[in-house]
Amino acid sequence: MAGIDFSSQSTIVTGASSGIGAAFARALATRGSDVILVARRLDRLRQLASELERDHGVRATPIALDLSRRDAGQTLAGEVAARGLAVTGLVNNAGFGTDGPFHEEDPDRLQDEIAVDVANLVDITRAFIEPLRQSGRGILVNVASMAAYAPGPDMAVYSACKAFVLSFTEALWYESRPSGLRVLSLAPGLTRTEFFDDLAGGAYHGSYQTPEEVVAAGLRSLDRGNRRPSVVSGRGNALATALPRFLTRRRTVLFSGTLGARSRDTVAATANR
Repeated sequence: MAGIDFSSQSTIVTGASSGIGAAFARALATRGSDVILVARRLDRLRQLASELERDHGVRATPIALDLSRRDAGQTLAGEVAARGLAVTGLVNNAGFGTDGPFHEEDPDRLQDEIAVDVANLVDITRAFIEPLRQSGRGILVNVASMAAYAPGPDMAVYSACKAFVLSFTEALWYESRPSGLRVLSLAPGLTRTEFFDDLAGGAYHGSYQTPEEVVAAGLRSLDRGNRRPSVVSGRGNALATALPRFLTRRRTVLFSGTLGARSRDTVAATANR
Protein backbone atom coordinates (compact mmCIF):
# COMPACT_ATOMS: atom_id res chain seq x y z
CA MET A 1 0.00 0.00 0.00
CA ALA A 2 1.25 3.48 -0.84
CA GLY A 3 2.45 5.59 2.06
CA ILE A 4 0.78 8.74 3.33
CA ASP A 5 1.28 11.82 1.17
CA PHE A 6 2.83 14.33 3.54
CA SER A 7 3.54 16.97 0.91
CA SER A 8 1.80 20.24 1.80
CA GLN A 9 1.21 18.95 5.33
CA SER A 10 2.53 20.39 8.59
CA THR A 11 3.19 18.18 11.60
CA ILE A 12 3.96 19.09 15.21
CA VAL A 13 6.56 16.89 16.92
CA THR A 14 7.03 17.31 20.66
CA GLY A 15 10.24 16.21 22.35
CA ALA A 16 11.91 16.88 19.01
CA SER A 17 15.34 17.88 20.31
CA SER A 18 16.66 14.29 20.43
CA GLY A 19 15.87 10.59 20.24
CA ILE A 20 12.57 9.37 18.84
CA GLY A 21 11.25 12.92 18.42
CA ALA A 22 14.19 14.00 16.26
CA ALA A 23 13.91 10.76 14.27
CA PHE A 24 10.22 11.43 13.65
CA ALA A 25 11.01 14.97 12.48
CA ARG A 26 13.62 13.69 10.03
CA ALA A 27 11.37 10.93 8.70
CA LEU A 28 8.44 13.30 8.19
CA ALA A 29 10.63 15.92 6.52
CA THR A 30 12.02 13.23 4.22
CA ARG A 31 8.42 12.56 3.15
CA GLY A 32 7.83 16.26 2.47
CA SER A 33 6.02 17.40 5.61
CA ASP A 34 6.73 20.78 7.14
CA VAL A 35 7.49 20.28 10.82
CA ILE A 36 6.96 22.27 13.99
CA LEU A 37 9.63 21.23 16.47
CA VAL A 38 8.75 21.54 20.16
CA ALA A 39 11.00 20.99 23.18
CA ARG A 40 12.79 22.96 25.88
CA ARG A 41 16.22 23.18 24.24
CA LEU A 42 15.95 25.88 21.60
CA ASP A 43 19.55 25.55 20.46
CA ARG A 44 19.04 21.92 19.49
CA LEU A 45 15.72 22.69 17.81
CA ARG A 46 17.30 25.43 15.71
CA GLN A 47 20.11 23.13 14.68
CA LEU A 48 17.67 20.40 13.64
CA ALA A 49 15.43 22.91 11.84
CA SER A 50 18.38 24.17 9.79
CA GLU A 51 19.31 20.60 8.88
CA LEU A 52 15.80 19.71 7.74
CA GLU A 53 15.31 22.86 5.68
CA ARG A 54 18.70 22.41 4.03
CA ASP A 55 18.39 18.70 3.29
CA HIS A 56 14.68 18.39 2.48
CA GLY A 57 13.43 21.83 1.45
CA VAL A 58 10.65 21.86 4.04
CA ARG A 59 9.70 24.57 6.50
CA ALA A 60 10.90 23.66 9.99
CA THR A 61 9.76 25.89 12.85
CA PRO A 62 11.38 25.57 16.29
CA ILE A 63 9.28 26.46 19.33
CA ALA A 64 10.84 26.31 22.79
CA LEU A 65 8.31 25.20 25.40
CA ASP A 66 8.55 23.56 28.81
CA LEU A 67 5.92 20.84 28.63
CA SER A 68 5.77 20.45 32.39
CA ARG A 69 4.03 23.84 32.70
CA ARG A 70 0.28 24.18 32.98
CA ASP A 71 -1.75 25.00 29.86
CA ALA A 72 0.97 23.81 27.49
CA GLY A 73 -1.64 23.02 24.85
CA GLN A 74 -3.14 26.49 24.72
CA THR A 75 0.32 28.07 24.90
CA LEU A 76 1.52 25.97 21.96
CA ALA A 77 -1.67 26.66 20.01
CA GLY A 78 -1.08 30.37 20.51
CA GLU A 79 2.51 30.12 19.31
CA VAL A 80 1.45 28.15 16.24
CA ALA A 81 -1.34 30.62 15.40
CA ALA A 82 1.00 33.61 15.83
CA ARG A 83 3.24 32.11 13.14
CA GLY A 84 0.32 31.55 10.78
CA LEU A 85 0.82 27.79 10.64
CA ALA A 86 -1.93 25.31 9.71
CA VAL A 87 -1.43 21.98 11.47
CA THR A 88 -2.50 18.66 9.92
CA GLY A 89 -0.53 16.24 12.10
CA LEU A 90 0.69 15.78 15.67
CA VAL A 91 3.28 13.47 17.22
CA ASN A 92 3.15 13.61 21.02
CA ASN A 93 6.55 12.16 21.81
CA ALA A 94 7.76 14.27 24.75
CA GLY A 95 8.06 12.36 27.99
CA PHE A 96 10.40 11.12 30.68
CA GLY A 97 10.47 8.48 33.38
CA THR A 98 11.42 8.12 37.01
CA ASP A 99 12.54 4.93 38.70
CA GLY A 100 12.99 3.62 42.20
CA PRO A 101 10.60 2.69 45.01
CA PHE A 102 7.60 5.02 44.93
CA HIS A 103 7.94 6.00 48.60
CA GLU A 104 11.44 7.34 47.88
CA GLU A 105 10.51 9.42 44.83
CA ASP A 106 10.65 13.23 44.77
CA PRO A 107 7.02 14.44 44.79
CA ASP A 108 7.81 17.48 42.61
CA ARG A 109 9.52 15.28 40.05
CA LEU A 110 6.51 12.98 39.98
CA GLN A 111 4.21 15.94 39.35
CA ASP A 112 6.37 17.02 36.41
CA GLU A 113 6.33 13.46 35.07
CA ILE A 114 2.54 13.29 35.15
CA ALA A 115 2.31 16.78 33.61
CA VAL A 116 4.56 15.92 30.66
CA ASP A 117 3.55 12.30 30.08
CA VAL A 118 -0.21 12.64 30.66
CA ALA A 119 -1.74 16.03 31.43
CA ASN A 120 -0.11 18.05 28.68
CA LEU A 121 -0.30 15.22 26.16
CA VAL A 122 -4.06 15.45 26.66
CA ASP A 123 -3.98 19.27 26.64
CA ILE A 124 -1.99 19.46 23.41
CA THR A 125 -4.14 16.81 21.75
CA ARG A 126 -7.29 18.69 22.71
CA ALA A 127 -5.86 21.97 21.44
CA PHE A 128 -5.25 20.55 17.95
CA ILE A 129 -7.74 17.70 17.53
CA GLU A 130 -10.27 19.78 15.58
CA PRO A 131 -7.89 20.96 12.83
CA LEU A 132 -6.45 17.44 12.66
CA ARG A 133 -9.90 15.94 12.14
CA GLN A 134 -10.89 18.63 9.66
CA SER A 135 -7.80 18.07 7.53
CA GLY A 136 -8.85 14.44 7.04
CA ARG A 137 -5.40 13.43 5.83
CA GLY A 138 -2.98 13.79 8.71
CA ILE A 139 -1.82 11.75 11.68
CA LEU A 140 -2.04 11.73 15.45
CA VAL A 141 0.68 9.61 17.05
CA ASN A 142 1.01 9.32 20.82
CA VAL A 143 4.21 7.62 21.89
CA ALA A 144 3.48 5.16 24.69
CA SER A 145 5.84 2.38 25.81
CA MET A 146 6.04 -1.35 26.40
CA ALA A 147 5.59 -0.27 30.02
CA ALA A 148 1.95 0.51 29.18
CA TYR A 149 1.09 -3.18 29.01
CA ALA A 150 1.92 -4.21 32.60
CA PRO A 151 2.40 -2.62 36.01
CA GLY A 152 5.99 -1.52 36.56
CA PRO A 153 7.37 -1.95 40.07
CA ASP A 154 10.12 0.66 40.62
CA MET A 155 8.66 2.58 37.68
CA ALA A 156 5.13 2.71 39.04
CA VAL A 157 4.21 6.21 37.88
CA TYR A 158 5.84 5.93 34.46
CA SER A 159 4.09 2.64 33.68
CA ALA A 160 0.76 4.06 34.82
CA CYS A 161 1.26 7.18 32.68
CA LYS A 162 1.96 5.10 29.61
CA ALA A 163 -1.03 2.85 30.29
CA PHE A 164 -3.13 6.01 30.25
CA VAL A 165 -1.58 7.05 26.92
CA LEU A 166 -2.38 3.67 25.39
CA SER A 167 -6.00 3.64 26.55
CA PHE A 168 -6.57 7.30 25.67
CA THR A 169 -5.15 6.93 22.18
CA GLU A 170 -7.07 3.77 21.36
CA ALA A 171 -10.29 5.55 22.33
CA LEU A 172 -9.40 8.47 20.05
CA TRP A 173 -8.68 6.00 17.25
CA TYR A 174 -12.29 4.83 17.45
CA GLU A 175 -13.73 8.34 17.73
CA SER A 176 -11.67 9.64 14.80
CA ARG A 177 -12.39 6.86 12.30
CA PRO A 178 -15.12 8.77 10.40
CA SER A 179 -12.86 11.83 10.01
CA GLY A 180 -10.04 10.21 8.06
CA LEU A 181 -7.47 11.14 10.72
CA ARG A 182 -5.07 8.26 11.30
CA VAL A 183 -4.53 7.72 15.04
CA LEU A 184 -1.88 5.46 16.54
CA SER A 185 -0.39 4.61 19.91
CA LEU A 186 3.25 3.67 19.25
CA ALA A 187 4.98 1.64 21.98
CA PRO A 188 8.77 1.43 21.84
CA GLY A 189 10.75 -0.99 23.94
CA LEU A 190 14.34 -0.38 24.95
CA THR A 191 15.60 2.35 22.60
CA ARG A 192 18.98 4.08 22.38
CA THR A 193 17.98 7.57 23.47
CA GLU A 194 18.69 9.99 26.32
CA PHE A 195 15.71 8.57 28.24
CA PHE A 196 17.89 6.52 30.55
CA ASP A 197 20.01 9.53 31.49
CA ASP A 198 17.14 10.64 33.74
CA LEU A 199 16.79 7.30 35.49
CA ALA A 200 18.50 6.79 38.82
CA GLY A 201 19.09 3.14 37.92
CA GLY A 202 20.46 3.92 34.47
CA ALA A 203 20.00 1.66 31.48
CA TYR A 204 18.29 -1.71 31.47
CA HIS A 205 19.76 -4.93 30.11
CA GLY A 206 18.27 -6.12 26.85
CA SER A 207 18.09 -5.66 23.09
CA TYR A 208 17.88 -2.02 22.08
CA GLN A 209 16.33 -0.55 18.94
CA THR A 210 17.39 2.69 17.32
CA PRO A 211 14.99 5.67 17.24
CA GLU A 212 14.83 5.27 13.48
CA GLU A 213 13.61 1.68 13.80
CA VAL A 214 10.87 2.76 16.20
CA VAL A 215 9.71 5.56 13.89
CA ALA A 216 9.77 3.23 10.88
CA ALA A 217 7.47 0.80 12.72
CA GLY A 218 5.00 3.58 13.45
CA LEU A 219 4.97 4.94 9.92
CA ARG A 220 4.57 1.46 8.43
CA SER A 221 1.46 0.96 10.53
CA LEU A 222 0.05 4.34 9.50
CA ASP A 223 0.81 3.67 5.83
CA ARG A 224 -1.43 0.61 5.99
CA GLY A 225 -4.39 2.82 6.87
CA ASN A 226 -6.26 3.32 10.13
CA ARG A 227 -6.47 -0.42 10.73
CA ARG A 228 -4.78 -0.66 14.13
CA PRO A 229 -5.15 1.65 17.14
CA SER A 230 -1.80 0.65 18.59
CA VAL A 231 1.47 -0.99 17.63
CA VAL A 232 4.50 -2.22 19.55
CA SER A 233 7.85 -1.63 17.87
CA GLY A 234 9.81 -4.85 17.38
CA ARG A 235 8.56 -8.43 17.09
CA GLY A 236 10.14 -9.55 20.36
CA ASN A 237 8.67 -6.57 22.18
CA ALA A 238 5.24 -7.30 20.73
CA LEU A 239 5.40 -10.90 21.94
CA ALA A 240 6.45 -9.71 25.42
CA THR A 241 3.53 -7.31 25.69
CA ALA A 242 1.11 -10.11 24.73
CA LEU A 243 2.23 -12.31 27.63
CA PRO A 244 0.06 -10.64 30.34
CA ARG A 245 -3.05 -11.76 28.45
CA PHE A 246 -2.27 -15.30 29.57
CA LEU A 247 -1.40 -14.50 33.20
CA THR A 248 -3.39 -13.41 36.23
CA ARG A 249 -2.88 -9.82 37.38
CA ARG A 250 -0.90 -11.12 40.36
CA ARG A 251 1.45 -13.17 38.20
CA THR A 252 1.83 -10.28 35.76
CA VAL A 253 3.03 -7.82 38.39
CA LEU A 254 5.30 -10.43 40.02
CA PHE A 255 6.82 -11.27 36.65
CA SER A 256 7.24 -7.61 35.72
CA GLY A 257 8.91 -6.71 39.01
CA THR A 258 11.27 -9.69 38.92
CA LEU A 259 12.25 -9.10 35.30
CA GLY A 260 12.98 -5.41 35.92
CA ALA A 261 15.10 -6.16 39.00
CA ARG A 262 17.13 -8.81 37.14
CA SER A 263 17.70 -6.43 34.23
CA ARG A 264 19.03 -3.68 36.49
CA ASP A 265 21.18 -6.16 38.43
CA THR A 266 22.70 -7.46 35.18
CA VAL A 267 23.63 -3.95 34.07
CA ALA A 268 25.10 -3.15 37.50
CA ALA A 269 27.14 -6.37 37.55
CA THR A 270 28.49 -5.72 34.05
CA ALA A 271 29.48 -2.15 34.98
CA ASN A 272 31.40 -3.37 38.04
CA ARG A 273 33.53 -5.92 36.20
